[in-house]
Amino acid sequence: MNSVTNRPASTGRRPVVGICARTAPVTLQGSDLVVSLALQTHAAFLSEAGCTPLLLPLLPGAEDLAGRLDGLLVPGGPDLDPALYGQDAHPATRAMTPDADRVELALVAGALEAGIPVLAICRGMQLLNVLHGGTLHQQLPDVTGHDGHRPRTPSFTLGRRPLKLLPGSRLAGVLDEDEPETACHHHQAVDRLGAGLEATGWAEDGTVEAVEATDHPFVLGVQWESGQTADRRLHQALAKAAARA
Repeated sequence: MNSVTNRPASTGRRPVVGICARTAPVTLQGSDLVVSLALQTHAAFLSEAGCTPLLLPLLPGAEDLAGRLDGLLVPGGPDLDPALYGQDAHPATRAMTPDADRVELALVAGALEAGIPVLAICRGMQLLNVLHGGTLHQQLPDVTGHDGHRPRTPSFTLGRRPLKLLPGSRLAGVLDEDEPETACHHHQAVDRLGAGLEATGWAEDGTVEAVEATDHPFVLGVQWESGQTADRRLHQALAKAAARA
């Protein structure tokens, strides 16, 4: 995609797309550190599409930046705090970051209020659903009877599942293929759909794999690991929407 075509004609600048950061422990030069990070592919795909990616650590005050962005990418990450949707934690729910959850919810809410485009991936889609009053299945295999959405293998493996799309949906227009499939790695999923969201993609077992906001120009949530394959179409769609915004 030509980067020039994604730049707003009025200013000539590249749209700025925020990426919600995740934290992880690392060892660097013998020191144990905790760092804020994002997948390099998220940043690279957005840059290739004509945007300037901006890493947003989930600390108090991050929500104040929502109105200054042209777009927002909410990536995968740890499980959401079940208290946010009125449940106790399932034994399989782990690695929760309640303080970061609340900052991220406020940031996404601010982005929606400002009318900027949002792409929410995996955990990001789950957070989008909870923000709209929805709930989650905390351990999807308890519902589906299989672990195909997060294969139990010695190394990280993406589950490949056939994907049914709602005809005429934004997602169907972005993917534009006859036999799409997911590349997923999740053990949680949408249970009750939040108000103002529409399910637009499903796995063959009925798991909701994509949602869209009904009252916003571009709010798209997908349950699969976009950014961990070479498929750039969702990032390109976000970049186009950010340029228009």
